Amino acid sequence: MKAYVIVEVSITDKIIYEEYKKRTPATVAAFGGQFIVRGGRTETLEGDWQPERMVVVEFPSVEKAKEWWSSDEYSKAKAIRQQSTHTKMIIVEEA
Repeated sequence: MKAYVIVEVSITDKIIYEEYKKRTPATVAAFGGQFIVRGGRTETLEGDWQPERMVVVEFPSVEKAKEWWSSDEYSKAKAIRQQSTHTKMIIVEEA
């Protein structure tokens, strides 16, 4: 079953975050993932949620998503993201 990594990002250092954006696509692709949403415009339909940046990444499975997140390939980019943002990240399995 496909899985989706859904990320809400609040950027604290835009210059450093640009480096993260450059490094991440190759790591996602290495685990069969693809970006579905990568920072497009958002509009709140209900509630008071006002995310600064949203990202949705599709993976072939929850296992592949977790492998990507914990991989050596992604670790350097992840450290850059953690240095330059406040992030909320979840995995959702396809129904």
